[in-house]
Amino acid sequence: MKFSTSCADLLAQLGVVSRVASTRSAVQALSGVQLNATSTGAELRATDMEVGLRVPLEADVEREGAVVLPARLMLEVARSLPGDAASFELRPAEQDVEVVSGSARFHIRTLRGEDFPPLPEPGGENVVDVPAHAFVETINRVARSASRDETRPILTGILVSASGDELRMVATDSYRLSVKETKLDAPLEGGFEANVPARALQELARIAQAGGATQSDSLTVSVRSNQIVFEIGGDVLSSRLIDGQFPNYRQLLPEAYEHELTLASAELAEVVRRISLMAQKNAPLRLAFREGELTVSAQTPDVGEASEAMPVPFAGEAFEIGFNPEFLRDGLESAADGDLVLKLISPLRPGLIESADGSGFLYLIMPIRLNV
Repeated sequence: MKFSTSCADLLAQLGVVSRVASTRSAVQALSGVQLNATSTGAELRATDMEVGLRVPLEADVEREGAVVLPARLMLEVARSLPGDAASFELRPAEQDVEVVSGSARFHIRTLRGEDFPPLPEPGGENVVDVPAHAFVETINRVARSASRDETRPILTGILVSASGDELRMVATDSYRLSVKETKLDAPLEGGFEANVPARALQELARIAQAGGATQSDSLTVSVRSNQIVFEIGGDVLSSRLIDGQFPNYRQLLPEAYEHELTLASAELAEVVRRISLMAQKNAPLRLAFREGELTVSAQTPDVGEASEAMPVPFAGEAFEIGFNPEFLRDGLESAADGDLVLKLISPLRPGLIESADGSGFLYLIMPIRLNV
């Protein structure tokens, strides 16, 4: 294998692909990035067996071949290269790759290439093209609600449904639930429903945003029985699917609420962000409602306390409800700019944040029992 490439392109693409390389696997090759050179150009690949990523690299290829090199080391080397271009040449006898850029020369030992698994190709029987911008925006609205608890794998995913002119994503960690239903400009040809690991979708969103995905760009989704493959702008991200029955989110939503308040999203988010500074060590954020006013407060022993009042269209018997400050901030920040609707029942029943513009966003959040 022998090829040359731009140092700037190499650094940019290594920065993308190395995020997927494993940091915990006992298989050393999974901590590496595979450089694959063919007659049509070069490609960088990485996987941790759950998520796989392939990104193109513009290169002049003299000899075809593939090698696996340590991902983190390669990224640091790419950052330090002094020239505008770099050449890569496999030296089989030495079991290393010679990297030359400007006056710098590196010899980097290869990892076992046979331990690096093949990554799935796009295509198959169920292939759907969806608008990339809508897909990414929907991911960003719900992803924070997915669980990080690996002992409950079903909740670490986002349930993605696409059919007709609607795209829907649902995520929950059992303490909060996010739903985003996005209306598409044109009906899809085909459809799918899959529980996709949130980490894979968040990586996809980063790639699309870094690549400057526009309203007109398309994302190709290939769905198989236990795998999903996304292709956008030459980048191919694959992921295993999560087995098991995702919770029926509609059953979790209360049928009626005692109070429905239309509030300025940005104003409430700013108040919550400020007062949350004093909600430390698992202290709740308190929302006290009385006629025409909401007071947000927090108190942490040995740290301090804070409160701030704001006018709200509340009427009825006063009550106080507590929420996890981070979860409440996430819900407010995920709601659309402009107004939101806050729906409440009682201090011990979940609250609902809904975008007031009809954009199809719901955020259900469980309360924390307050000590008087």
